[in-house]
This record gives sequence, structure tokens and C-alpha cells, in this order.
Amino acid sequence: MSASATGMTREWTTWGPVVAGLALGVAWGRGLPGFAVALIALCLMAAVLAAVHHAEVIAHRVGEPFGSLVLAVAVTVIEVGLIVTLMAGGGEKTATYARDTVFAAVMITCNGIVGLSLLVGALRNRVAVFNAEGSGGALATVCTLAAMTLVLPTFTTSHPGPEFSTAQLAFAAVASLCLYGIFVAVQTVRHRDYFLPVPRPDASGHESHNDHAAPPTDRQAWISLGLLALALVAVVGNAKLVSPTIEDGVESAGLPKAVVGVVIALMVLLPETLAAVRAARRDRMQTSLNLAYGSAIASIGLTIPALALASIWLSGPLALGLGAVHMVLLVLTAVVSALTVVPGRATLLQGGVHLAIFAAFVFLSFSP
Repeated sequence: MSASATGMTREWTTWGPVVAGLALGVAWGRGLPGFAVALIALCLMAAVLAAVHHAEVIAHRVGEPFGSLVLAVAVTVIEVGLIVTLMAGGGEKTATYARDTVFAAVMITCNGIVGLSLLVGALRNRVAVFNAEGSGGALATVCTLAAMTLVLPTFTTSHPGPEFSTAQLAFAAVASLCLYGIFVAVQTVRHRDYFLPVPRPDASGHESHNDHAAPPTDRQAWISLGLLALALVAVVGNAKLVSPTIEDGVESAGLPKAVVGVVIALMVLLPETLAAVRAARRDRMQTSLNLAYGSAIASIGLTIPALALASIWLSGPLALGLGAVHMVLLVLTAVVSALTVVPGRATLLQGGVHLAIFAAFVFLSFSP
């Protein structure tokens, strides 16, 4: 990237969170006309993209696999903030927002991001190569978390409907948090090498290592940390401002309420998708899978405990159990993902299969 392009990127990612924060301060608590909502939406997207940029700066400073962890946690903070702000005071009509958003995040990461990354990687090198040990462990964690928090509530009998009882929700929250903590410890300390990109031999038969720009200085990393915090606040606040428009649009179009969760997850995970695709283009498929599965794990492992805590003051119910159609998609995702990850190598076919499952999820969300 040229110096001028780098300067332009640095400039807008600096001012983006600031402008979004100012817009939040001016618009908070006011009735907004249509053009104001459009401006707030632009500020929201700028803040999301800026947040991920600064998370990547910090990630570059701390290195892999810590970098993927920083980005995943940052995105999950945005997701949790959006869910809680939408559910606050929403009552019965927002009971399924958490379930729909978390499940959408799992489908987007495990099928959309993984499929697109495999497609890009296989087009570049014919075969995408990654570490089966690290990716397999991450996938097992995703499947376990999804089953415990999104499938079991449909079959438990202590509480009517697809909901946990208070004790069951507390258990699910603690178990999710513990699993997430174990995964982070394995990824960053005990088996860190399982989550590092796999070197590929070059034309001469020697292992090639991708060259990267020099890591940012400590000062740049601290500045990015401050701007990241500001961007996250701006994202959550501005999303609260535009959420009535999203809900009204979905309702007026006669679409299922689950579409709101899909829109939230797509909006939050779009920058994550871009980061994963960029890594795949640089022949760092393991980084792409770290981003995808790490985001899915964080989405469940951090969101469920946060919602369990927030349920103390949230007035409405918290429906987490999936319906039959979504359970089928989840089982299909788990089986296909296992077959993709176990060999440690994937082709265009695996990428296409994951994208087909993702397309089915999106289509069935709009036309159940």
C-alpha cells in the first residue's frame, strides 16, 4: 500500500469514530427524520469499519493468534451491545432477538466466512491448507456451545417454551464462559502453534513465509486502543438509534422477526468477513479460520453470559431454543465442517458446499 493510501486510511479511521460519537451525542433522545436516520446509519458503518481497522492494528502489534482473538472479542462486544440495546424495554416482541442473532452469527462465520475464505484460498493455490488440530478443536467448541445454548432450551421441561429456567440459564452461562476461557488458553498459550498459519513450500521446495509490514509502535497501538473503545461505544449507541427503523422496515415488509437478527449479524460481521478474505488472499488460511471459528465461539461464549446477567433487568422473556429448520441447518453445518476440517486441506468443492448452506440459511430466514 502506498504512503498516500496509508495516510488516507489512517485519517478516516481516526475521524470516523469521532464523527460517529458526535452524531450519537447530538441525536440521542431525539425523534429522527428519515434523512437523519440515513446519516446515522452511515456513521454506524464508518464506526464498525474503523473499529475493525483499529482492532487489526492492535492485532498486528501483538501477533497471531492473539490478533484474531482481539478482533473476535471486539466484534462480539458490538454484537452483545446491539442485542442488549434492542431487547431493553422491547418486551415480548424482542424475546427471540438474542437467539436469532447468535444463530445467524454461527451460520455466517461457520459457513459464510469459512466458505468464502476457502473459495478464495483454493482459487489462489488450488488447495487451501490449514492446521487441522487447531481448527478441529475450535470447531468442536463451537458445536458444543451451540448445542448447549441453542438446542437444549427447546427440549428442557423446567420452563414452558424454548426457554431456560433461571438455574439452567445460569449453568449455560457459566459453562459457556468456562469453555471460552479454556479455548483462549489453548489458543494463546498451551497449544499456540496449532493456530499459526501453515507454511507452504515455494517453487524451490523451501518453506515460504509471507512478508508483512513492520508492526505498529506502542504509541500507535495505544491510540488505536482508545479509538477502538470510542468506535465500539458509537456503534452500540448509533445502532440503538437506527434499530426502530430496521424493525419497522421488517414489519412493514411482512418479513419474519428473525430477519432483524440476521441483519444485525450481517452488519456486525461484515468487517470480520473482509479481514478473513484478505488473510485468505495472502495465503494465511489458518488466520481466516481463526477469525471465523473464534468469532463463533466468542459470539456464544460471551453473549450468553452477558445476556444471563442482563436478564436480571430485562423485562421480556429470553427464548433461546431453535426451531426444527434451524436445528437441521446446525447439524448439517457441524457434519460438513468436520469433514472439511479433519483433512487439513480443502478445495473449491468444500468452499462451495459451505456457501450453499449459508445461502439456504439466508433464504429460509426471509422465506421460512
